[in-house]
This record gives sequence, structure tokens and C-alpha cells, in this order.
Amino acid sequence: MKILFVSPSFYPAFHYGGPTFINRSLCNALGRIDGIDVEVLTTDANGSQRVDLPAAEANHRESYAITYCRRTFRPDIALGLLWRLPSMMRRADVVHLNGVYSFTTIPTLALCRLLRKPLVWSTMGALQRWQGTTKQKRKALWEKVCDSLCAPETVVMHVTSEEERTESLEKIGNAGALVLRNGIDIPPLDRPNSETRGDVLRLLYLGRLHPIKGIENLLRALPLAQTKISLDICGEGDAQYEARLRALVDELDLARAVRFHGRVDGSAKEERFRAADLCIAPSFKEAFCTVVLESMARAVPVIAGRGIPWERIEEIGCGLWVDNEPRELARAIDRAATMPLAAMGAKGRAWMQREYSWTDVAEEMCEVYRRLIRARRSGQTTLEQAQES
Repeated sequence: MKILFVSPSFYPAFHYGGPTFINRSLCNALGRIDGIDVEVLTTDANGSQRVDLPAAEANHRESYAITYCRRTFRPDIALGLLWRLPSMMRRADVVHLNGVYSFTTIPTLALCRLLRKPLVWSTMGALQRWQGTTKQKRKALWEKVCDSLCAPETVVMHVTSEEERTESLEKIGNAGALVLRNGIDIPPLDRPNSETRGDVLRLLYLGRLHPIKGIENLLRALPLAQTKISLDICGEGDAQYEARLRALVDELDLARAVRFHGRVDGSAKEERFRAADLCIAPSFKEAFCTVVLESMARAVPVIAGRGIPWERIEEIGCGLWVDNEPRELARAIDRAATMPLAAMGAKGRAWMQREYSWTDVAEEMCEVYRRLIRARRSGQTTLEQAQES
């Protein structure tokens, strides 16, 4: 089975955060399955920069091929990708599209409809809304165009929660939708699981700096907590918004407790996890939030906002799931300071190993591809009918 993975960016486009690692890990796991031939078509977009192609190609160790098309216009428009897309799509049995409001989306949907190719569409939570959502009219128009190009017998949206499924189908009603988790690569654990820690509870925020992430609420929570706290903020975003966060730190007199590290990758990222007692993700709205998995895979327990579909962290015993208002976050921090964090981290890591292996996720994704192919060949109108056959 030949799979064409189409994405506006691809590893090592670190500017785009979690999706970069998710897409690479999925393709790596798919490429290791017997009988699966993966081909990636993408651009060299990496925020305001470009991917270092010689370094990317030299470091690519997997069996599948990646075609990076040179960006023509920002943020991710590459005319060369349009030229390559039809021929590469004809060779594929299934197309896997990543992203929604990107240059690659409408051409891929249109060609799949024209060529009657089965399509899995990973929307990455983009179709969900929150109170701070911008450009809503433009997005609604874009969604109508996308919806007109979809058909439930050939297009299924890959979502990661029931909430995301419901909200996505409200925007794209002509496609099917299937809930399938993302996975996580489990790294070696090179720090002891010790209950002993210092007088200061070390918090870690790791992710994009954006209002949807609830960082301002987190900063406002710190003076309300009774626990002595340090907070490492790792990530980058709009320069004006970062300046706003720094100004808030000064306004709240938190300069001694809060440190900004910018984006961290590789060994620097691992060092931040090793130095943390607790990871905190106070987002207003996210479909998945990869950092929650990354933290638990490294035996770091988590406080997650209720805008993230991670209520099971309390069931498993590896974190807290709370409202992201400042007082609620402060209460959660104080509560966590009295909890057995090392034991909680161990539970989270075991959970990731048990249920979030990329090997298992890739096998399940392959079954989705096969069902779509069966639905297309048999003339069935829905993915569910193909599943029953």
C-alpha cells in the first residue's frame, strides 16, 4: 500500500512545534510496517526561516522519501509542490493530508476528488474554536470551500477526541470523522524517580507562546499560590505577545521566579524536563496537546487545563485536570505540591508505554487506510460501512 503524506511543513521545521514531531513520528512508524510505502511531499517552510535541506537530508535515516519543495511565498506557498502533487498522487493508494488553513489543503482536496483518491485528513484541532479565535469570517469561507470538495466515501478527518470530532463535523459536514489518538516516542529515563525535592516546586511550561495557551492565567496564578514556585517558560511566538508576557511578569513582581528560555529542542529540551517537578498546560482549547504526552513519557506529572481533553490523567493518577482560571490553577499547584509526584510520574510513563506506542497507532491508522480503500472500491458511501464489510 502506497501512502502519500502531504503537509505544508515537515521535520525539522521546529517553528511549528508539536505537529512537526507528530507527523515525523507517524511517518517513521508507518514506514516500518511491512507492505507500507510512505512518500512525503512538503515545503521547506520553517516560520520566517527555511529548513536546512542538506542537514535534513543527511540526518534522515528512515526508509521513506521526503520531497521538500522550495517555498515561493510566505508562509508556506511552494509552486513546485503544485507541479509534483498530481503525479505523486496518482502513484498513491491513499493520501494523508495534514493541516487546514494552509496552501496545501485545497489543492490536495480538489485533486483527491478529481482522481477519486481516498484521503485521511489530520486537522490538528484547527477546526475547533475558542473565545479568542481570530479571522472567523475568512476561516468560515475557507471551510465552505473545503467542505464542497469532500465526500464521506473518500474523505475522513482524523481527530483525537470526541469533542474535536463534534466541532470538526460542524464545519466540514461532507467528510467522515474518526477519533484516533496520536502516539509518543518513549525516551530512556535517565533520572531517578525520587520523592525528594527542594523547597521550590519547579514548574515547566513548554509550547507555543500564544493567548490560546492560557499563559497569562498561569502567571496570574503564581502570586495566589501558597507554595514557593519557580516557572520555566520554554517556547516562542509573536514578539509583541512575548513582550506582553514579560511585562506581566514585571507587573506581578515575578522576575525572580519566572525565566524565559525561548524555544528549546534536543538536549536543551530534555534538560528542561529533567529539571521539572511538574509540567503545566493551562490552555483554553487544544485538540490534543503533545506536551502532555511528552511530559508523561518522561515521568513528569502534569496539570492540564479543562480545555485539553486529558481528564484521564486524574483517573490514571498522573496529574490534575482543572479549570484554567488563576485561582483554580493556584489551588491545583498547592495541591500538587503535597502529592507524590515521582510516583505519579511513573504512572504516567507506564500509561504512555501501555497505550500510546507509535507502533500501535500506526497499525490502527493503516487499518483506516484499508477501510477507505475498501469503501472506494466497493462503492460504499461511508467508512463505517467499509468497517462492517
